[in-house]
Amino acid sequence: MAEPGELIPPSLQPPLEVILAKAVKGVPPPAALPGQMLFEPKFDGYRVLIFRDHDRVSIWSRQGKELTRYFPDLAEAAASMIPPGCVIDGEAVVWSDGRLNFEALQRRLSGGKERLRTIALAQPASFVGFDVLGVAGQDARDMPLSQRRALLEELATIWAPPLSLSPQTTDRDLAQQWFEGLAGAGMEGLMAKSSTQTYTGGKRIWLKSKHISELDVICGAVIGPIERPTEIVAGLPIDHELRIVGRSSPLKAADSRALARWLTSPTTIHPWPTMVKGTTLDRFNRDASPTQLTLVDPVVIEVLTDAAWSGQSFRHSLRFRRVRPELEPADVEVPPRLTRN
Repeated sequence: MAEPGELIPPSLQPPLEVILAKAVKGVPPPAALPGQMLFEPKFDGYRVLIFRDHDRVSIWSRQGKELTRYFPDLAEAAASMIPPGCVIDGEAVVWSDGRLNFEALQRRLSGGKERLRTIALAQPASFVGFDVLGVAGQDARDMPLSQRRALLEELATIWAPPLSLSPQTTDRDLAQQWFEGLAGAGMEGLMAKSSTQTYTGGKRIWLKSKHISELDVICGAVIGPIERPTEIVAGLPIDHELRIVGRSSPLKAADSRALARWLTSPTTIHPWPTMVKGTTLDRFNRDASPTQLTLVDPVVIEVLTDAAWSGQSFRHSLRFRRVRPELEPADVEVPPRLTRN
């Protein structure tokens, strides 16, 4: 039972594991999942759970970090439009000029209280709900998705911006149109889910298809000064060690500044040397001379890659896309598509 003053039962108290998704190419065929396949746009934002108790709203990341203070606008909206005893899964996003703006969302996690208030007023956040884990103090995770969706649609009848319900369709042709046509609005791609699946946190039971080949890696060092990096040295956890797996192409000035904001000198023993021989990895050095590394506390970044993988490293340069401060280095894994090579 929930404690006095609470409606959310102990089984749903934060933090909770969320359902994860496996990456696939294009719009998956009907046989890819059991039951009826449900398609939704994949929004480019922060995956969050909203917990609405009797007199409190809290917002948590999928890594188990409380983010409530970074989204006061969403917490206020949830308090007025989500009934007590509910836990909603969805995406926190920021819209700018009709497009999703991940950088504006990212800035919320780096500003102080006063700056955050200014950011929230200038670029308010929105929440797109796509699943429900609890309703009226009851755990709904054992229900099939079709029933959870029906509950969510009922809850969303009173929602208004900044809360919204994610579009959903069973029509594969429409899903294809979404996949091809919504990229201009900054959508990442498409999600595919089974109508019969229960909510099993921590399991990769949904499917996701992205427009571009993206990958989360760990920036463990840079080339150049920490306040003005020129290239990124990327790592992945291989055989329980953080291994150097590639370097980025030269950073644009704006990207260098964006990355530098999140870089700090190592506070613990670093697994990498400060100098790497030119013959250490062919993909890493462009010539035979040693390369000096500026070691940093590991931070997760998203890169673009052409998937040319040697088994231990990328053969081509990675392209920096953005910092992922909401993720921990421990959350990064070697993608299955690489381990299969």
